[in-house]
Amino acid sequence: MELVVNEIGDVTVVRITGNLNTETTPEAQSQLQQIIEIGAKKLVIDFEKLDYISSSGLRLFAVAAKQLTPVSERMRVCDLSAVVQEVFDISGFATLIPVSPSQAAALEEM
Repeated sequence: MELVVNEIGDVTVVRITGNLNTETTPEAQSQLQQIIEIGAKKLVIDFEKLDYISSSGLRLFAVAAKQLTPVSERMRVCDLSAVVQEVFDISGFATLIPVSPSQAAALEEM
């Protein structure tokens, strides 16, 4: 698992590569928490390179979303693969965190 962070205007874009599971989520949570603590106000989480997400990975985004209330104005996820989209749909996260089809669309919607 790897996080790559870029600033695009006033939006922090975090691209996650690999798997978010019980082994990798603590490190991702630490990195995402640090990004929020240093002042990120708007986040786009790009899942284009995310292969798998477990329930522990979902919790990571629930915590981040809670810190960035109101979520609809401050956080979006984008580029979900079919597998990750299915997990988001089944878990109900697609109704909690706005999902955009691409990074460009997410940035425009912010």
